[in-house]
Amino acid sequence: MNAKQQSGVLVIQPQHVLEGAGVRLQRSLGTPHFSYLDPFLLFDDFSSPNTDDYVRGFPWHPHRGIETVTYILSGQVRHLDSLGNGGTLGAGEVQWMSSGSGIMHEEMPQPTSEPLVGFQLWVNLPAREKMSTPRYQNIPAHSIPTVSLGSGVTARIVAGTLGGVRGPVTDIAVSPTYWDIALEAGAAAVLSISPGDSAFAYVFQGDIDLQTPEGMATRAAARCLAVVQAAQEVRLATDSKGGRLLWVAGTPLHEPIARYGPFVMNTREEIQQALTDLQQGTFIRAQPRSDPRQWYGAREESGGAG
Repeated sequence: MNAKQQSGVLVIQPQHVLEGAGVRLQRSLGTPHFSYLDPFLLFDDFSSPNTDDYVRGFPWHPHRGIETVTYILSGQVRHLDSLGNGGTLGAGEVQWMSSGSGIMHEEMPQPTSEPLVGFQLWVNLPAREKMSTPRYQNIPAHSIPTVSLGSGVTARIVAGTLGGVRGPVTDIAVSPTYWDIALEAGAAAVLSISPGDSAFAYVFQGDIDLQTPEGMATRAAARCLAVVQAAQEVRLATDSKGGRLLWVAGTPLHEPIARYGPFVMNTREEIQQALTDLQQGTFIRAQPRSDPRQWYGAREESGGAG
């Protein structure tokens, strides 16, 4: 089975997927078994200690109608886009990209002495912003604050607000919460969920028990995604080994979804227009600040990251 539900918590087992030029990853959202959790369209874990699993990367490809949040905990990912941005995303850093009307980019994990640990979340754009100007931001590790959630529990605040502390990833259309929560052995914490919001936990270290006020605890093992359904709070607890998870929440858009590969729009006609624009060379509407392809030459000459 790919999912099991107990006491208001649905635990999803990820599917093994081959993406890009041959990247092996684990996908929890965006599969035939669990297509999306409005407003979240896809969640991938592309972590691996094996270079062959990721080194082929995600070469030059388009996006329209979505925002992506890429979070790296170990290793490096080199990126380049049609806006003229280029650089290397390293440990503890976040890349936020709003594709809007259309962007081309590539993400190429780099072989290093450290295993690659990284995640990507796709967030839907509301209809009114599907054709907005693309935007991009790289968030350095030192700008992501850490907040205590109680004894033995800390959270890195990537997006959203906790205890009056706001994360650096802002201006995402649905204003999501995105926290990296670490629990020491035997620790516990209670998270509040705004009424009507979608919320999930992605466990990537240890085993985490999730309990809503109405039900018994449900255990999610490492590399499982747990959707919290129809609850305004959830209690997280771990055993003697401790654990770590990503906590994501946001307000549903309640809009029709039409998707085709890297395009997510509201109608099939809009998808067809994206394909036509791509074929006719009119897909990219935002002019780059500089020639994006020149970045590689500059990087190689300087010997450092852009």
